[in-house]
Amino acid sequence: MNLKYAVFNTNLGWIAALTSPKGLRRATLKDTPEAALDELGPEGVDAEEDPAALEDIRVCYEAYLAGDERALDDMPLDLDGATEFTKAAWEACRSIPPGETRSYQWLAVQAGKPRAPRAAGQAMAKNRLILVIPCHRVIGSDGSLHGYGSGLDRKAHLLELERDAIARKPG
Repeated sequence: MNLKYAVFNTNLGWIAALTSPKGLRRATLKDTPEAALDELGPEGVDAEEDPAALEDIRVCYEAYLAGDERALDDMPLDLDGATEFTKAAWEACRSIPPGETRSYQWLAVQAGKPRAPRAAGQAMAKNRLILVIPCHRVIGSDGSLHGYGSGLDRKAHLLELERDAIARKPG
């Protein structure tokens, strides 16, 4: 597979992105470039570093982090290897409007398995496309923030970022 990657610094941390010919395959957000690269896993080891090939992805992430809460919506994705339920949960997660939250139970219902909120939580834990699949918008049924691989402080910050961007829009 022709995999390419790039690592770039943002106002929220370091993002490492990995693409295939189908689209964005993995994206991580960590405090250091080394940690972001490590999080790409074994696929990142064999990939070719090519920042120019991933420039559009970098621009989309920077636009999102600058307040364009829809900047990541139309990015082509490579979800190969994920189970059908995981893909369904990821798609349901992507349907949550920016600045809003939904519970793991809601996510399970939307993904077609209403009795599987824990499985929905596991699908979010397997999210390999940070921010593109906005798992920061998924919360516990009691309204509390739960499980976010990049830290609960970042999860709260991202929700606030989206809410602020929406509040600044005219109309």
